[in-house]
Amino acid sequence: MRLQVARIGKPHGIRGEVTVQITTDAPEDRFVPGSVFAVEPEQHGPLTLTRARWNKEILLLTFEEVADRNRAEELRGARLFIEADEESDSEESDEWFAHELVGLALVVDGQRVGRVTGLRSGTVQDLLEVELDDGEEVLLPFVEEIVPEVDVDAGEVVATPPPGLLDVNRASGGQER
Repeated sequence: MRLQVARIGKPHGIRGEVTVQITTDAPEDRFVPGSVFAVEPEQHGPLTLTRARWNKEILLLTFEEVADRNRAEELRGARLFIEADEESDSEESDEWFAHELVGLALVVDGQRVGRVTGLRSGTVQDLLEVELDDGEEVLLPFVEEIVPEVDVDAGEVVATPPPGLLDVNRASGGQER
């Protein structure tokens, strides 16, 4: 199973180092020198990690195949993947991978209101990326109080958001439909 672990950001310096947005909950296990990552778009990979270091709260990576800033700039926006075994059972551990959630219907008060399009891993909490049925995109805190049930077999995520939460970060400024 392919698991996305990061998205490459901007170059850092002139020697090919890049910033990354981490999408894994275990960066210390995933970003070890010698690790090989599949890349999307595919023409940019695979990439072999030679160095990983933290600069304040930003993870910086260096790859064997990236010698300078120009090559690093070409990678901006590319996604890094690893091959992961499916040994952990999500239902037992209450942990979910983005690929398990993407495409599930978001249900509030028994009604479908949208679909999950992604998962943003954060240090404090994760956020579900949701496209509402009216086309607006919103972020929903992925915590048990707001998302008490994930039923992959039924194809849905049941949410109990506080009033107005789905309207807070609408591109249309939070106006009612």
